[in-house]
Amino acid sequence: MTEPQELPRALTPDDPRPLRSKKIPGVAAGIQAAVQTARHGVGKMGLVRTLRTLTSVNQVGGFDCPGCAWPDPDPEHRTAFEFCENGAKAVADEAMKRKVDAAFFARHSVAELAERTDYWLNKQGRLVEPVVLEEGASHYTPISWDAALGRVAEHVSQLNSPSEAAFYTSGRTSNEAAFLWQLLARAFGTNNLPDCSNMCHESSGHALGRSIGIGKGTVTLEDFEKAELILVIGQNPGTNHPRMLTALRDARKGGARIVSVNPIEEVGLKRFKHPQEYMRLSLRSTELAELHLPVILGGDLALFMGVAKGWFANHSSTLDNEFIKESTNGFDEFRASVESTPWDDIVAGCGISKEEIISFAEMIATSKSVIFCWAMGLTQHIHAVDTIRMVANIALMGGHIGREGAGLCPVRGHSNVQGDRTVGIWERPSEAFLDRLDSGIGFQSPREHGVDVVHAIEAMRSNEIKVLLCMGGNLLSAAPDTERTAEGLRNCNLTLQVSTKLNRSHLVTGREAIIFPCLGRTERDLQGDGDPQFVTVENSMGVVHTSVGKMKPASTHLRSEPWIVGHLAERILGKEPVDWTHLTDDYDRIRDLIEASIAGFDDYNLRVRQRGGFALPNPPRDSRSFNTSNGKANFHATSIPELSLQDGELAMMTIRSHDQYNTTIYGLNDRYRGIHRARRIVLMNSSDMSSRGLDKGQKVTLVNRHGGVERRAESFIVVPYDLPPGCAATYFPEANSLVPLESTAIDSNTPTSKRVVITIE
Repeated sequence: MTEPQELPRALTPDDPRPLRSKKIPGVAAGIQAAVQTARHGVGKMGLVRTLRTLTSVNQVGGFDCPGCAWPDPDPEHRTAFEFCENGAKAVADEAMKRKVDAAFFARHSVAELAERTDYWLNKQGRLVEPVVLEEGASHYTPISWDAALGRVAEHVSQLNSPSEAAFYTSGRTSNEAAFLWQLLARAFGTNNLPDCSNMCHESSGHALGRSIGIGKGTVTLEDFEKAELILVIGQNPGTNHPRMLTALRDARKGGARIVSVNPIEEVGLKRFKHPQEYMRLSLRSTELAELHLPVILGGDLALFMGVAKGWFANHSSTLDNEFIKESTNGFDEFRASVESTPWDDIVAGCGISKEEIISFAEMIATSKSVIFCWAMGLTQHIHAVDTIRMVANIALMGGHIGREGAGLCPVRGHSNVQGDRTVGIWERPSEAFLDRLDSGIGFQSPREHGVDVVHAIEAMRSNEIKVLLCMGGNLLSAAPDTERTAEGLRNCNLTLQVSTKLNRSHLVTGREAIIFPCLGRTERDLQGDGDPQFVTVENSMGVVHTSVGKMKPASTHLRSEPWIVGHLAERILGKEPVDWTHLTDDYDRIRDLIEASIAGFDDYNLRVRQRGGFALPNPPRDSRSFNTSNGKANFHATSIPELSLQDGELAMMTIRSHDQYNTTIYGLNDRYRGIHRARRIVLMNSSDMSSRGLDKGQKVTLVNRHGGVERRAESFIVVPYDLPPGCAATYFPEANSLVPLESTAIDSNTPTSKRVVITIE
């Protein structure tokens, strides 16, 4: 009898190299950013390819950076180098010369690859041909496109119900590919469209939809030039949205005040020096945040409750009473809930003194134009939706909606994560959306809501979902509760990954696994009779623009995402409800269908060809109108959540290093935090270390016991750091194994990665 093979590991392996600690820099970016950009680019692409590629990033007629979704300046105000250090790393990784080919997979079994670090996997190069992992096999082997498409279609056709398939989407997917992807899912008969938004800004969408009638922000890039006060809440732009630092610098020079609200005072919000300043022989840097409020993990709701209380008590004359009376609902109930909340509860709930909160409230109350920015630090909590609605409450109090230099600004991560949602990637679509889609396509879409990421994982574990089709991304490393996510993936009959690079989701798979290698943003896309194509994306502020690849593809076997979706759909559905491959021969045809099916895309092909693209409608911003059930912006009354910890417990958040974008690891350093050559680290307040008898550099095990399930993360190095007592921080995805699958935000079901209760052994 054959011995059962050990399954490839799901958890990221330890890197044996010792931690090196360095002095934390006082300035973000600067010459170090320029040096790292050049080193990463030339090392992976060569000098000529680096120059050709980077000078096309975020330019008119060039390609959209595959990194963050921060908007580009007007074409007339763009420089020759419209990219940041991490954007350059993302581009270099995509355009690198190394290849993961048939010979690579013949040398390395899946089990062997699973023992390698995420950093090592990423370094191996581009996927260049379709491969299949047969059931029971140890190695991926090549497969033709025709056979691979047929294999996937066969699996899908054998399902007993459309709900047994899930169609996952990454935020890097273009509008054209995402639209076809959701149409394929719905034409097949399901709204099972989990996507990366479920794990990041889902809470923002839920909160803002109820508060102001749109699940997006209300600001433009130009508003930063006119703001008096900018709040950066639960966000580290220096690492995750570096080009935002330029907007903050310019705002600061224009007289704006900046406040950082975050458990950690990040270097990127202290001082900033644009790397291009060195070309002008300038040695000056710009101070950004004049105030940092080190809120405890999960304490933001209490903090902004205090802001409202201080505003009502001391600055009621600055309330925008006309706007409140004419355009909002629920103000009296909200005010009553705030004024009845004791200061002691507020201070205990956020970790900031009453005096500091009152001073902060004065800054907001006396500013005529305030921008409220936030990211994952607000969205990944149990009470995230209420927290964001509280931030919206503060904006409504001052009438900071539909006013120049003011508004709400959830800062998105992936380059087109907002666009994907706009064109239909959502498991819970509205009736209005489906009605328009049906009218434009000429079919009947399913009405039953589908599964999000957390529910999809649960459905895979219970064998309710048997086929998982992934349009990009790295679900295993992005999702919570790594071992249980792996259990779900392994339980599938088939997992399909459409990818550019090797990642851990290729190693922990269903019984059968297929990888479709696709073109990247940097590469030329020729369709039909060899006609060059472009795709479109929507940035974080609702502007839709083109992205045109310029480089020769890494392999003749690569196919574009729209091509892959179109040909897969034709294998599954034939030419119903659309002629799929006819659409993918010319992407203008896809955009015509989007125009007919999705609100806001009038004259799509014409307007997107304009320099800089076009802005989608945003009623709160454009006309101070609100598409809510009552036609008004809504205040929301709430209470401060209970955040107590038992003896020995810490509240842990997962964060990213500077050498990282989402699940992609570019290097092993976190320059802005002084950490080098290590990723399995836990940042702790020195008093918490002392009370536990822990020394700097000591290796410990982190333990979470939520819901009676013990989750352990071993060999984490203790690093003293300036963050509030009772709080700790670890890197994502190494600590994702500690995030309970069942611990999610109320209403949005977003995993609570920013407050995980742990003990240390």
